Amino acid sequence: MKIEKDRETTEKRLLTAVGEIVEESGLESLGINAVAQRAGVSKMLIYRYFGSLEDLIAQYIIQRDYWVNIPTEIPGKNELNAFVKDMFREQIRQLREDKMLIRLYRWELSVNNPIVEQIRRKREENGIKLIEFISRISGVPFSQIQFLATMISSSITYLAMFGDVGKVYNGYDFKTDDSWEQLEKGINLIVDKWI
Repeated sequence: MKIEKDRETTEKRLLTAVGEIVEESGLESLGINAVAQRAGVSKMLIYRYFGSLEDLIAQYIIQRDYWVNIPTEIPGKNELNAFVKDMFREQIRQLREDKMLIRLYRWELSVNNPIVEQIRRKREENGIKLIEFISRISGVPFSQIQFLATMISSSITYLAMFGDVGKVYNGYDFKTDDSWEQLEKGINLIVDKWI
């Protein structure tokens, strides 16, 4: 039991170290030696517990990713509209509050490995389940929900990444609460027409 607890504690320290380094210095500073040193463990434990630095980073993303961890249970028809709005509002909140996740999403777009593919598959599985449930409960065709959900969720992710570097998009400064509130209102209008 002690070995399992020690492993769990070490894994948590390594995952925490990833987040701290990304937050303080960006992904460029995220190396195997830096993570091991920050966590106060041997770099061999990264290989033993995670396989590689990329796998450790992927595990960090998995723990924090909104769509990987979203519950796939949907309420009844009467609560469906509010549920969908809340779902997108929560995605906005998480991405606005978690700058490290935005940086890691950018990293994820630049690599292709089995762990990143696993993250993408899990997001896809959860997304398809949600779309199927929403379609069945609302009576709206699957393809319509699939298209609108894709547009909305990808727009939120893109604008969060874009806003992180301080750019204005179509006159909206996505570093401000006002711009995000306007986006949320627009999403709510779409959801009201759609469901």
